[in-house]
This record gives sequence, C-alpha cells and structure tokens, in this order.
Amino acid sequence: MFQYDLVVVGSGPAGRRGAIQAAKLGKKVLVIEQGKRVGGVSVHTGTIPSKTLRETALNLSGWRERGFYGKAYRVKQEISAEDLRRRLLITLDHEVEVLEHQFARNRVQHMRGKASFVDASTLEVVKDDGELVKITAASILLAVGTKPFRPDYIPFDHKTVLDSDELLEIEELPRSMVVIGAGVIGIEYATIFSALDTAVTLIDPKSTMLDFIDKEIVEDFTYQLRDRNMKIMLGTKADKVTKLDDGKVELILDNGRRLVTDMVLFAAGRMGATDALNLKAAGLEADSRGRLKVNPETFQTSVPNIYAAGDVVGFPSLASTSMEQGRIAARVAIGAVAKEPPKYFPYGIYAVPEISTCGLTEEEMKERGIPYECGIARFRETSRGHIMGLDTGLLKLIFSLKTRRLLGVHIVGEGATELVHIGQAVLNLKGTVEYFVENTFNYPTLAEAYKIAGLDAGNRMGDIKSEL
Repeated sequence: MFQYDLVVVGSGPAGRRGAIQAAKLGKKVLVIEQGKRVGGVSVHTGTIPSKTLRETALNLSGWRERGFYGKAYRVKQEISAEDLRRRLLITLDHEVEVLEHQFARNRVQHMRGKASFVDASTLEVVKDDGELVKITAASILLAVGTKPFRPDYIPFDHKTVLDSDELLEIEELPRSMVVIGAGVIGIEYATIFSALDTAVTLIDPKSTMLDFIDKEIVEDFTYQLRDRNMKIMLGTKADKVTKLDDGKVELILDNGRRLVTDMVLFAAGRMGATDALNLKAAGLEADSRGRLKVNPETFQTSVPNIYAAGDVVGFPSLASTSMEQGRIAARVAIGAVAKEPPKYFPYGIYAVPEISTCGLTEEEMKERGIPYECGIARFRETSRGHIMGLDTGLLKLIFSLKTRRLLGVHIVGEGATELVHIGQAVLNLKGTVEYFVENTFNYPTLAEAYKIAGLDAGNRMGDIKSEL
C-alpha cells in the first residue's frame, strides 16, 4: 500500500538517528534532505560548525596557555577568518562522509529535494533537477530542525549584520561586535569571539540569562566574562539598528545609549523550519515560532501517523536529546517497543568557558522543598588544574539530606561537557555522597574535583543516616 514504512524529512541528529533505528529493525526507510549534503543544521550551520570554530579559536589564540604565559600569549599572531574556515571545512567533510556511510551500511535511502504534504501519508518532493515526485509512507517523521529568527527591523546584509548561520561565512574577523540575544547560541558566539580578542558587547531584553542553569554557576560564568572585559547589558533592547556610511553599524538602545560596532550578530531565537511543509494538508498546525506540539513520551503529533523530533519540537533543542527523540519516535512509528530514557540528561553549553549541568538546580531543590546540601570544588584546588594553569573552574554537587543521593551536578570551566558524565551516571544510578568520598579517581585529573566536592558536602552533612 505504501512505498516506505517510514519517511524522514530532515537528516540532522533526530532524522538520521530515527532513520537508522527503523532500518536496523528491517523497515524500508527514506530520508529527504533539502540541503546540498546530508547532516542538516547540526552538521552544516549549528552544532558541529560552532564547536569546531570554538576549538580552532582556542587553539590558535593560545587561550588555554595564557594562565602560564600571560594574556599577550598567542600561538598564531594574526588569526584570519580563513584560518577558522579551513579547519571547519575539513571537519564538515568528515561528518558528511561518516553519515553517508551509515546510511549506506544500514540501507537507508536518501533523496535531495524539498518536501511538502499532499495528505497525511503522502509527500510531494521537488528534487534538485526540478523533477516532481510523490512519496507515500505508513509513517512520517518530521525532523526539519530550525532556522534563525530574522525580524524585519534588523537590516541583515550578510556582511556586517548577520544571523548565526551567516556568521560562519565572514571574510574577516571584526575588531568589535555586538551580540543581540543572551541565549545559548548568542552566548557561545559572544565568548568565542571574545577569546579571539574581539571587543564584544552582549545585550538582551531579559534581566537574566540562562535561567535553566543553576544560579551560582551563572554568577561564576558572568564574573569570568566581565573579568576579561566583555560588556554584558541585560534588561536592554536594541530599538534601532542602522548601517553607517563608513561600514560600521549603529545601535540605539531603549535606554537611550548609542553603540557603534564593526559587526552585529542577531541571535535572539530560532524558528521551526516548517513553513514550506504545507502542514495544513496533513491536518497539522505549527505555533507562532514554527514549532510542532508532540506527545513528550512518543513524539507523536495530533495526526497519528506523523511524528516530530529534534529542535522543531522546542526545548531543550540539543543535538544529544534530538538523537534520542528521533530514535524513540522511529521505534513507536514502526510499532517497536521504546523504553523510557533515563530521567536525567546533561545540557552542554560550549561557551568559553564551558558550562554543563545534569539534574536539579539549587533553585529547583528549594521550590520542591527538598532538604539539601551542596559540595563545591574549584579546579585550582586540583593538581591537574595547576598543571593546566587554571585559575577558574567550578564543580558543584547537590545532595539530598534525607537520602544522601546526588540530585544535581553543575560545572563551569575547562572540560565541563566531558566531566559532567561522571555525575550523570551516579545521578541516574541513584548513587550517594559516599560514592565520591570512598572511590579513587585518577591523579592528577580534573575529575578529582568530584572527590573534593563530595568531601566538602560530606563534611557539611555529617553522619546523617540514609533513610532509603
């Protein structure tokens, strides 16, 4: 009756993981991707490019060694946009090659073209060569991702006023930059360019930033940014953005201040890339930001045979969680059992410095009325921290006073996105403070911070017995 058991629209983290999962279970699967190459936003303009840019910037600038050799230290004295782009292209080619091999190995078919609904089980695809084909499927998984939000009052020109996708194609590094939007994307790029010695100003209408992160971690992070002369202007909106005759950009803020800068990055939100899908024909409707509402356990939309996963369904919009969403959605779509994933998963913010967190924040502990104690370790307390020349870095563990169980791990500093997985494992396995106190960690490592934080919390908790 149908040409395919599952058709996946989009080949980003959710799409590729869902497609491969269904194919491994013996189903006939087709992936439709409108981009020139497979990989979606994650590979070409989002996760992989921004993290590659970050790593390249830190390596070429000598950022990690400045604790020893001083703020003037550079690995490469003159860093160009081409230096950053060269490594990026090598990385992207490798990612695409791996993905194409995965599709071939698992017999996942893929097609380049723009898809739109004819009805709930039929898609019309306009291929690159103009050919129009119709595809039918028992189930359809929408993994189309997002695109930058581009309001009309911002004079985007692809050169001095850009969105986060366009930033990867700049021809030269700016001496100054204003970043509009203190969300994850805005903060990541603001801190990366700050590490390259661009004078960065970060503005956002909200009076706070990263509200889902433990407040103590955000305070430490903010202090580090201001300490290196990054200007942070929260509770401030750009009322007008104008390109000047000399090539610079002028911003008039709602408090009357005037900023003049070489470049403006607008990173205040993203839109679900659903506008060209003709959702109405399938009986679907997106919200004002182009996102789709789904059952959070099955990722099924209001139309029974249509599923959605990844950034297009909204928060948390992480590549890691998108992969898991795509896998679960595909299993449900083809009638396979889908186990519920572990309760706690990590967030990673690849700023400079990194932030990573898993479990409950101190603010959530208070809201839920859970008696708790915290243990703190600073990276400079570890021998590895001294070896690496780290003056900053903080690891925070939160434990229940009643059960002594770990309920939250929060890290800001070098390697945070790697270190968090130790805490994630202990948290999901319902480990207690005794794990950190009694276990041996490699010496010297930054992971020793777990033992220091565990001892700190244990000393504060005393001999309160477990009441499991």
